[in-house]
Amino acid sequence: MRLLDTNTAGFRDIDDPNDARYAILSHVWDHTDGEQSLQVNPRAISLDLDEACPASLTVLSAKNRECCVFARMNGYRYVWIDTCCIDRLSSAELSEAINSMYEWYSRATVCYAFLADVDDLEDPRSPTSLFRRSKWFTRGWTLQELIAPAEVFFLSRDWRIIGTRETLANVIEEITGIDADILTHRRTLDSVSIARRMSWASKRRTSRVEDEAYSLMGIFGVHMPTIYGEGRNAFFRLQREIIEHCADQSIFAWGHIFPDSTESTSTFQSSSTTTTVHRAPSRFLHVKIRPATSLHS
Repeated sequence: MRLLDTNTAGFRDIDDPNDARYAILSHVWDHTDGEQSLQVNPRAISLDLDEACPASLTVLSAKNRECCVFARMNGYRYVWIDTCCIDRLSSAELSEAINSMYEWYSRATVCYAFLADVDDLEDPRSPTSLFRRSKWFTRGWTLQELIAPAEVFFLSRDWRIIGTRETLANVIEEITGIDADILTHRRTLDSVSIARRMSWASKRRTSRVEDEAYSLMGIFGVHMPTIYGEGRNAFFRLQREIIEHCADQSIFAWGHIFPDSTESTSTFQSSSTTTTVHRAPSRFLHVKIRPATSLHS
């Protein structure tokens, strides 16, 4: 795991996320202006610096710099930002990071959810608030980033606190369909059926089709190699891993809801059993199953 130093803009490599106290960023990637990668550091720019922003941070993009400043002001020497803390030119490192990401978010002391399309001048509880309509709630990767961390602070476009996952749990439940008890960690993920967890992802979108599956591995506690270019096969592989590691049969709950499923299903052979699985999380949209006991074998 590679952490960004909020004082120097340098990196620190650690083998165990428990070895450092760090904040972690959750955000929506800017595909218009691009994001700063590990390999690309913009030239230092002229800024009105103060004690909160050391000159060393001017090599960072605006978003990464503001994240470091905010974390530093709140006592964090290190932050983890997905855009610049992963070497995406290394397929091995990228696969390891994607398989580890849920754990990294869960081990962070705090997660900062940066909502670039929300200001802090309105009540997020309002039925017409920008908070409710934020793009952050529609993206695939932010599902695990919402659930996994011990604590989540929602930040406005100006890096001001809007609220926390705890204080806004009821609003977030209305937005996402995720039970407030799950959001506040009063219930564990394995107390919720597979199909119900799939339904949380049913309206979310990812830029790469494979990420529909990869972004859900932590939600289901499974691991598998990432193979960009495999397309929908990634979601078939995810379901196979879930079926092989979990006794919960609700993953087949879509059958009576989608009788036309022949065009969007696949089968795989496991021992003497042939299993049919679906092609995308969207097929679990209407699932409402809520068992009360743990479903893991």
